Amino acid sequence: MAQLTSTEWALARRPVGLPQPADFQKKTVDVPEPAEGQIQVQNSWMSVDPYMRGRMYDRESYVPPFGIGETMTGGAVGRVTASKNSDFQVGDLVQSMNGWRTAWTADPGSAMAMKLPDVGLPESTFLGVVGMPGLTAYAGILRIAELKEGDTVFVSGAAGAVGSTVVQIAKIRNCTVIGSAGGADKCAFVKSLGADHVIDYKEAKGFDGLVAALQKAAPKGIDVYFDNVGGDHLAAAIEVARPMARFAECGMIAQYNDTGTPVGPHNIIQVVGKQLKVQGFIVSFHFDMQPAFVADMAKWIGSGQMKYQETVMEGIDKAPDAFLGLFSGANTGKMLVKLG
Repeated sequence: MAQLTSTEWALARRPVGLPQPADFQKKTVDVPEPAEGQIQVQNSWMSVDPYMRGRMYDRESYVPPFGIGETMTGGAVGRVTASKNSDFQVGDLVQSMNGWRTAWTADPGSAMAMKLPDVGLPESTFLGVVGMPGLTAYAGILRIAELKEGDTVFVSGAAGAVGSTVVQIAKIRNCTVIGSAGGADKCAFVKSLGADHVIDYKEAKGFDGLVAALQKAAPKGIDVYFDNVGGDHLAAAIEVARPMARFAECGMIAQYNDTGTPVGPHNIIQVVGKQLKVQGFIVSFHFDMQPAFVADMAKWIGSGQMKYQETVMEGIDKAPDAFLGLFSGANTGKMLVKLG
């Protein structure tokens, strides 16, 4: 039998500012047969996500940084090709954190591998709408933001994997939803998801334009802000927030590649006077919601209440391009790499 090999991507050097193609290193490694307790998996899909930029810094965080020269990790879905673990059979579909590679052999625990349920959904959805981004949206809007029927909700990055899911959950809960996105096509996509108002942040051009657009869309203010962007979006949300509004701080992609000292919202003092709840969160602390999340998503997708879009790049060689595309707005919905 021919030796199974894996094409993989490692971090070649730590990026300064926006990552560049030279920051990544491709390599080919042999994939061993599984030892006792291990499984061998051929990945079919891998995910790229904005949080991975934080792992390229050499600093302490909620997840360790990528090591220079070591294969990077991230969400992946694939099929078991060999198994010496009684809980996994050849052909099982598994989700793992062994992305950025085409194949792997490991103990399921070390790979954070879990067998996926057969709920009649495409494999790719377990990295998007029914995967980590979907659960991020679900936990953030329902648990952190404590969504209530009738709320007026503002979602930044509303055309992305997380934001587009937040928009739809809020509409399912009978809320008024304002989304922001960049460009006519993305705004049209957000509108198609049911958003009541969509702001093109490229036309708004900064804090003043965002505030004016939000005040027009929500003259009585907002009750909830789901933040994927930070920067001017966060400051504008503070400006139009109603007293006791709740902010779910999921991401701040506007600052991920900053090389200088970031400037905080100039109107942060309003957090006190308006008694705002501003809470950051990490999805891994909310895995207890997984069963309810998968059940709800399967029901909502089946009924047509939950739509999703994917931007797919073909082949492991495109993995760095897919990741860099997150910072130029190349994706609508979830950015994925199809390994095949």
